[in-house]
Amino acid sequence: MILIKGGTVVGPTGPYQADVLVVGEQVSAIFAPDQGPQEGDFETIDATGKYVIPGGVDAHTHMELPFGGTFASDTFDTGTRAAAWGGTTTIIDFAVQRTGEVVQDGLAAWHGKADGNCHVDYAFHMILGGVDDESLKAMDTLVTDEGITSFKLFMAYPGVFYSDDGQILRAMQKARDNGAMIMMHAENGPAIDVLVKQALERGETDPIHHGLTRPEALEAEATSRAIWLAGVAADCPLYIVHLSASKALEQVAAARDLGRNVFAETCPQYLYLTLEDQLGAPGFEGAKWVCSTPLRSKHETHRADLWKGLRSNDLSVVSTDHCPFCFKDQKELGIGDFSKIPNGIGSVEHRVDLLYQGVVDGKLSLGRWVETIATTPARMFGLYPKKGIIAPGSDADIVLYDPAARTRIGVETHHMNMDHSAWEGYEIAGKVDTVISRGRVLVKDGAYHGAKGHGQFVRRGLSDYLI
Repeated sequence: MILIKGGTVVGPTGPYQADVLVVGEQVSAIFAPDQGPQEGDFETIDATGKYVIPGGVDAHTHMELPFGGTFASDTFDTGTRAAAWGGTTTIIDFAVQRTGEVVQDGLAAWHGKADGNCHVDYAFHMILGGVDDESLKAMDTLVTDEGITSFKLFMAYPGVFYSDDGQILRAMQKARDNGAMIMMHAENGPAIDVLVKQALERGETDPIHHGLTRPEALEAEATSRAIWLAGVAADCPLYIVHLSASKALEQVAAARDLGRNVFAETCPQYLYLTLEDQLGAPGFEGAKWVCSTPLRSKHETHRADLWKGLRSNDLSVVSTDHCPFCFKDQKELGIGDFSKIPNGIGSVEHRVDLLYQGVVDGKLSLGRWVETIATTPARMFGLYPKKGIIAPGSDADIVLYDPAARTRIGVETHHMNMDHSAWEGYEIAGKVDTVISRGRVLVKDGAYHGAKGHGQFVRRGLSDYLI
């Protein structure tokens, strides 16, 4: 047993003073201050001056993802250990089916990668790279038998993951029938490919052109098209991943104003980093920040609009799209051709901190911070109330967060398997102090006490938000 005393518990409704009793793997009780057990066989953790929040739920990660002739550099071992250090106690990763492959085989492959290797709990979404009669049948099977209740489609990457509008509509109709969520990478891939080819023909090969050839208009158009297609599919539940641009957010907000089953996430990189300052770094340095959707211009209103979207709930969740690649030998595959740079940024360790900085800066309330990093992703993807809340009967996934400490981010201190940091030199006015996963202390007093194999696969139900 563990008694967490003297802290400020923060839930989606805001902060309150309370003590938390953990028995086994679950929260047993919440007491008014000093009203809990005074004696007994339990460990007492002093949370005075600290926030006591539910463990983070990162609903979008890519451990060991094959991409562009290489693999994401974090394994389920290294990536989930880094997540634990950063206060994230559950990830939802993406199992992959490519065109011509059997959906269940792709899921089995990802179970093989993760089983016995995770430090924190994990679940899976399913990428559908080939929508046909068999994969549509598999959607039903995964929902009813496997606890996989969300399916990701791509409007980008022709020849790899791309689905045309007809395939998207069929998958949406199936999701409307079985209650699953369709997650959409919303960029107009065929049009982007034209712009990429033209840029390379002009000799424009530097990393900044990755962003310039993926303009806001092609994200907004695809987002709008996905929303219209979901409407044709009887308002199929639709979740736009890694939204980065103001015009795309306008499409989501308009649909939500009409009461549609439309949701969206953004990622820390779009809240802080920019096309000019990161992608446009001198020489090939900008390759460190190549991701899709791309970073947007600091001369436009994207970052301010995304923060506003988080406050207004037009953006429901902050995930990382954690897909790390080392600079040497991986990002360097794109020297002389930006289109060959593996797409991805590593942030799974930093999301809780980076969003807390939004609280310090007056952009989010404490309750909204917890909603965006834990409660809403748990509810969105069928993990609540097992995850995402500190309440009796919920898993004892708990983070003590110290607002008086500071976190300096850099390659020398992070725990992700990367040879650089996309956040080098960032300093956060707060720090993850203690991390507990299902009643087990993983991080305390600056030391790691977890182990791979502690993390368990979690079967998910349907989203709490569906109409």
